[in-house]
Amino acid sequence: MSESTALHRVEYSAVMAVRALVRPLPLPMVMALGAMLGRVFHACDRSHRRLALQNLEAAFPARPARERAAIARDMFAHFGRLLMVLLKFSTMRPDQMLACVEFEGTERVRAAHALGKGVLLYTGHFGYWEINALVHALALHPMAVLARPLDNQKLHDLLEEVRGRTGNSVIYRKGAIRRVLRALASNQAVAVLIDQHIQTADAVYVDFFNRPAATTSALAALALRTGAPVIPVFALPLPGGRFRMVYEHAVDPPRADDPDALRDFTQRCTDVLEMYVRRYPGLWLWMHRRWRDAGRVPAHGMFPSASTEE
Repeated sequence: MSESTALHRVEYSAVMAVRALVRPLPLPMVMALGAMLGRVFHACDRSHRRLALQNLEAAFPARPARERAAIARDMFAHFGRLLMVLLKFSTMRPDQMLACVEFEGTERVRAAHALGKGVLLYTGHFGYWEINALVHALALHPMAVLARPLDNQKLHDLLEEVRGRTGNSVIYRKGAIRRVLRALASNQAVAVLIDQHIQTADAVYVDFFNRPAATTSALAALALRTGAPVIPVFALPLPGGRFRMVYEHAVDPPRADDPDALRDFTQRCTDVLEMYVRRYPGLWLWMHRRWRDAGRVPAHGMFPSASTEE
């Protein structure tokens, strides 16, 4: 057995043990355990903590250092909660999931589907985006989720099973555009994350917190090609272990004669995401190298490598 395979088995066993632990627990207790887990990694994962503080300093230069440090602590606690809540939801029945959430703006999604061109839903690594995908399929219609495979095959299979247990499908990179176009042609919703640094041919640079960030233009290109409405989605925590799924107004496309339509549309979508990150900074993934430059030090730890393509 290779060292990598052995490590993957250990990781999978650990995840399954935590999943069994949270199964009988109420959600508030699950979230409290997740926050504790996140704070442990905040204390131990120096490289990602440093990267988060660097990003926060650049994004909020006028805020005191202690305030930025508090946001970083909140962010680690949040992603611990997200992990534990996802494991908890993976053990719940559909009616139990729906009992934990409320929805705002679902009429905008229904109106978009009424056009018959499909719907493009987008968000970032913000809030409880994985939970939104699960309950969206129960409250509205199943959707296709664009994702990248996990390196650990056992965890990949588990996550795919969780994502699909309410009827959603997962689209991976190979042949993605063709499958997305088919989904939109059948008036299905397709969900996309737009806040990762990319180094591919479809990247455009847009302003994100007043800094240029390489961003996929695929969302804008698909919208312009198909006419599918583009709706921002955000999953926010509420007191008592509950969540609110917010579907914002559709993003207006640029004019048909706009010579830089791809970039302008991508910027409009990014602006909505930035608005939410500014409102709730502790809910976004500040330890990701969103703004790349040669001077940054790669970070390793609990989260996906901050120095490699994600």
